[in-house]
Amino acid sequence: MEQRLAGKVALVTGGAGGIGLAIARRFMSEGACVIIADIDAAAGERACADAPGLAFERLDVTQDEAWQAVMDGVVARRGGLDVLVNNAGVIAVASIESITLETWRRVQSVNVDGTFLGCRHAVQVMKGRGGVILNMSSVSGIVGGHNLVAYNAAKGAVRLLTKSVALHCARHEYGIRCNSIHPGFVETRMLEDIAAGRRDREALRDKLRTGVPLGCNAEPDEVAALVVYLASDEAAFATGAEFVIDGGVTAM
Repeated sequence: MEQRLAGKVALVTGGAGGIGLAIARRFMSEGACVIIADIDAAAGERACADAPGLAFERLDVTQDEAWQAVMDGVVARRGGLDVLVNNAGVIAVASIESITLETWRRVQSVNVDGTFLGCRHAVQVMKGRGGVILNMSSVSGIVGGHNLVAYNAAKGAVRLLTKSVALHCARHEYGIRCNSIHPGFVETRMLEDIAAGRRDREALRDKLRTGVPLGCNAEPDEVAALVVYLASDEAAFATGAEFVIDGGVTAM
């Protein structure tokens, strides 16, 4: 079969593990030249050792100067950027009464500021050649949770940030598409973080699974398959949209 991303240069943030690494591997299998960016250098280097051809850049997505350095490096070494996946994110399980201001700001900084900076730098790099920006939101950016106040706010912001970027790029005829992706529960470390420290950890995981109409959580590769489609020319008419992959949760 023809490789759908042949010749494309792709950057995936939060790419050292979980959904990000699954996306990176699928992109490589589709012919892309892939750079993963992550704040965890050790994990990034392990990922590259396990996947020959994968490149790594350390990146704190909350820092403008760090983004500029990574983008400059990608352009200098690869000639440009075709696909950016803003996947880096953090979660905090806390309600409006229990969350601290410090935690609130941390969740917004990584999820919102990090995505904003990625979009801004990608537009500057891509607008002379076109490209694709994909922002990882969540079903929590569409429906609320009583104990996810910061995460709900952040992922909701990512959803509408995506639409603004898409409309701006379309108006200026940059040839840049921008869409958001909204997974439900996925079997990653983030899911482990939600259950961490609870005595009823397995009971909680069972509850999360049974709350999904399809009766299971997603695997990272299932999300990655959707991301490949959106990054490819097959999705040429899709921009400013949200793509939900949640096993039916938001259909209820």
